[in-house]
Amino acid sequence: MSELTAPRPPRQPRKGTTSTGARKAASKSNRSRAREFALQALYQHILSGNDAAAIDAFTRDLAGFHKADAAHYDALLHGCIASATELDALIEPKLDRKLSEISPIEHAVMWIGVYEFQNCMDVPWRVVLNECIELAKEFGGTDGHKYVNGVLNGLAPQLRATEVAADKKADSASGAADAAE
Repeated sequence: MSELTAPRPPRQPRKGTTSTGARKAASKSNRSRAREFALQALYQHILSGNDAAAIDAFTRDLAGFHKADAAHYDALLHGCIASATELDALIEPKLDRKLSEISPIEHAVMWIGVYEFQNCMDVPWRVVLNECIELAKEFGGTDGHKYVNGVLNGLAPQLRATEVAADKKADSASGAADAAE
């Protein structure tokens, strides 16, 4: 069979995820897109140490930026860079290795998660956690999302104590109700 007559690969079913489980671009919210652009910018900052303003100008010129929540992107990019030392101080005790040994993608994703836990109270902690896991799945290494999940899940009770406790209480009440049926 020649290249011209080779069978086409099967089409992916039309739903909200790709074959790897990542969300398709069309199903992403403006905030999810903002996190993606912030991740790219923070990755560039971690690798190059370039100035936030230069990275910001470059990132805003990328295709699709107009679909992102620019205010959320600004908060994440500039907030994470400005508070990098404090974010790292919270992350490091949860690591099983040196921070310098963590992938720059996972490092940036954890910055986003910790920053949102601390500063974006309008975003529920479980949404922050899920969004960060999705970022790590899409852009990080093979099992990087599991590492990000472990670190952020360990920080959530510390940074969102009331909200996490309320969710755990509601979960246990729901579990007790399910068991009674």
